[in-house]
Amino acid sequence: MTALAQTFSIRDFFKSFLLLELVRGMALTGRKAFARKVTLQYPEEKTPLSPRFRGLHALRRYAGGEERCIACKLCEAACPAMAIAIELGEREDGSRRTTRYDIDLTKCIFCGFCEESCPVDSIVLTHVLEYHGEKRGDLYFTKDMLLAVGDRYENEIAAAREKDAKYR
Repeated sequence: MTALAQTFSIRDFFKSFLLLELVRGMALTGRKAFARKVTLQYPEEKTPLSPRFRGLHALRRYAGGEERCIACKLCEAACPAMAIAIELGEREDGSRRTTRYDIDLTKCIFCGFCEESCPVDSIVLTHVLEYHGEKRGDLYFTKDMLLAVGDRYENEIAAAREKDAKYR
């Protein structure tokens, strides 16, 4: 054994014998124990969200009340998790509209590709993060449910879109 290796092993032995790591850890714990706490009381206090946070999905309508989705199926094709299912039909005036628009939120990875691919800004991810399901079927959103979410949060969605418009 070389003299250098022997020196390191003797030094390591004395460090472990004197429990220096334990003393340093306890000193750190002591400093943090009396520092200002950063814990939030969640239901009452909320942390700020990023302006580009992606939460619950919503389908939007035009100001006249007509749904925006033109059944182009780009969001379905862009979804890497295959969480979106769309069926389309023609109306009397010859335009295409969705007859079925379902999103399975248990599959969704909230990547935002559906939102980015939509040419008419129909499907959006809102800032709503407080939703839950007690069983798997509760997180399977149909077209009517998505339109209801869009109607409920339209003012917030429009304001967020307006703030983010210069970055798009």
